Amino acid sequence: MTKFETLQKDMIAAMKARDKARKDAISSLISDVKKVAIDSGSRDNIGDDLVDQVILKSLKTAKEQIDTCPDDRAELKAEYQFRYDVIKEYAPSMMSEDEIKAFLKEKFAEVIATKNKGAIMKEIMPVLKGKADGKVINMVVAELCK
Repeated sequence: MTKFETLQKDMIAAMKARDKARKDAISSLISDVKKVAIDSGSRDNIGDDLVDQVILKSLKTAKEQIDTCPDDRAELKAEYQFRYDVIKEYAPSMMSEDEIKAFLKEKFAEVIATKNKGAIMKEIMPVLKGKADGKVINMVVAELCK
């Protein structure tokens, strides 16, 4: 079962359970995925990497909503937090700092040896996109370039 099918199945389950907040969160994820799929020309064949990409983007947006919401709007902040938690359930697991370091030393040893941070980032970002947080990658690369 693909991630997209899982999202659809979970939305139906939320509808049957009359959990409107959860249904709304999953429903918006599904519509975002469909929109990106249509834009990329793969409407009939929605792959897991496309779903992951959309989920990560939605997760980032939800996090920004939580961070920018004023503290005196507790009800709205709770709504954003719930949405963030639901999206996080479907987000792909990210590599830890140690996993990134080990991966880079194993696969990109020759590039790291140059100590050129720009060149290293240019090589590794396409490979690790969606698998690790860019800020963590940047921090690890900076540490390796010392």
